[in-house]
Amino acid sequence: MKILHIDSNHPLLINQLNDLGYTNDKDYTSSKSEIEEKIYQYDGIVIRSRFKIDKEFIDATKNLKFIARVGAGLESIDCEYALSKGIKLISAPEGNRNAVGEHTLGMILSLFNKLNKSDREIRKGKWLREENRGIELDGKTIGIIGYGNMGKAFSKKLKGFDVEVICYDIKDNIEDENCKQVSLEELQEKTDILSLHTPFNELSQKMVNTSLINGFKKSFWLINTARGSAVVTKDLVRALQNGKILGAGLDVLEYEKGSFENLFENDNLPTVFEYLINTENVLLSPHVAGWAVESKIKLAQTIVDKIKHKFY
Repeated sequence: MKILHIDSNHPLLINQLNDLGYTNDKDYTSSKSEIEEKIYQYDGIVIRSRFKIDKEFIDATKNLKFIARVGAGLESIDCEYALSKGIKLISAPEGNRNAVGEHTLGMILSLFNKLNKSDREIRKGKWLREENRGIELDGKTIGIIGYGNMGKAFSKKLKGFDVEVICYDIKDNIEDENCKQVSLEELQEKTDILSLHTPFNELSQKMVNTSLINGFKKSFWLINTARGSAVVTKDLVRALQNGKILGAGLDVLEYEKGSFENLFENDNLPTVFEYLINTENVLLSPHVAGWAVESKIKLAQTIVDKIKHKFY
């Protein structure tokens, strides 16, 4: 079996596939059209997010047995069309779920204790103690939307805190010992901190908008380590300005390119984004919640194990 690797990953991925007897070629620089000209030679593709695997690309394949994405989501792939062609789809949400859970918790604790704000002030010679008085996580209710791999990993991290953890998911019977499943209405009634862990799909796109936000009984904190498309930024800014949202931790942004490697689809800086980068109760990171040193290894190993299980 011949496999083409379109993005670089941890070397164990190729090394272990070599050990299993697969032929592994690398092409990290050719354009999508250039790769389409030779993809007919390959049985498998390993990709992160360099470009979309669309119908045109899939039609250029002749012998493709699988597409493996070294990451959690498959939104860069035309999954329905690939499956109709008998191509198996492989992803690795198990590989970076722990990193996402830790990053989410870190964002909350940093926001609650004003760590980034006070750090910047001290570096400028300001020693403001009362202005940087924090709040405790204990006693709060954390609401999770999307209780799959990422949501479950995050709720597990909360076991050491005296908090109530509830979740809303379109699937039934997904609660566990770390989290109680509730209706959306109950989640909106109780939540102090809302954490998003939904995959990219039609239901999650623009999910956090003015209508959803105003449905919450209390003012709340928002954490998004899922996909930027889940939050309507202008509605978030409006809620930050009027106090309905107390603060936000955003690892992902609406303006990201599909590859996740660059921020803006164009060179224009939206006015609402300028507000986000200049307000003290917003914490930003560049889509790295699942990007830990350890998760890079785990993601690669998960892909190897799944290819081995399905095709070896």
